[in-house]
Amino acid sequence: MNPQRPANTFRNAPPPTPRPKAGNASTQPTGRKPLPAQNSSARGRKWQQARRFIRERPLLERVYWVVIKAFLWLFFGSLGYVIVLKYIPVWVTPLVVSRWMDTFGTDESSHVYKKWRSYDNINKEAALAVVSSEDQDFPIHWGFDFDEIQDAIKENQTRKRPRGASTISQQVAKNVFLWTGRSYIRKGLEVYFTALIELIWGKKRILEVYLNVAEMGPMTFGVEAASQRYYGHSAATLSRDEAARIAAVLPNPRLLSIRSPSNYVQRRTRQISRQMRYLGGQKYIRNL
Repeated sequence: MNPQRPANTFRNAPPPTPRPKAGNASTQPTGRKPLPAQNSSARGRKWQQARRFIRERPLLERVYWVVIKAFLWLFFGSLGYVIVLKYIPVWVTPLVVSRWMDTFGTDESSHVYKKWRSYDNINKEAALAVVSSEDQDFPIHWGFDFDEIQDAIKENQTRKRPRGASTISQQVAKNVFLWTGRSYIRKGLEVYFTALIELIWGKKRILEVYLNVAEMGPMTFGVEAASQRYYGHSAATLSRDEAARIAAVLPNPRLLSIRSPSNYVQRRTRQISRQMRYLGGQKYIRNL
């Protein structure tokens, strides 16, 4: 027995509805947004036009490649310099050179007090003091304290003297790699180098460099030089009060004195000592 043949649906189906004319369809606004592929193709055409524009002008093309090569040299050069400074002492910084040049033509001594000491040879009371004074979130942030930045922006709207919100990492990036002064270019480079040292150096190395390059008195850089110059002994034997007084002058070490502390420095020293106790002592920075 033969199987039943399927019905011819085309024969019984209603007549097809006519398609709209192309002219009518093109005149109707659809309201659709361009697809991502259309956007990318448009950007590609613009990029091709820009490249053609540059190739047709030899001088502009030479300038273009000089800029590209300079950018690559600066990027890889700065990256290599940061990697090298992870392992060798930072003997000279732009801040040291600037302070030394400022003594030309003055009665000030041009002798620079500076002596590098490894982190293991510095009493951890000094490390705890600068963290308590300058950047208490140093062990946990990634180079920037955004809460402090927001608070500083709000306060500076009413303060006559602007308050900074730089972390220890930002201060290291500024002192080691950049020139003195204020500009948007310098601030952008500070962000760049801060991110690099956070990624490559790590917290312990950043704090070690800070303790060796921070300005702690007139022509005095680093906690070892400050300890020997003002206390007569090495930074390895600093007491808590001595470390707190060094940290107390960091906001303005050229005006505030470790050797002859003013009432402000003495009051700030006591505050820092209390903060060091509240943070739990040296165990607060043990696992950097």
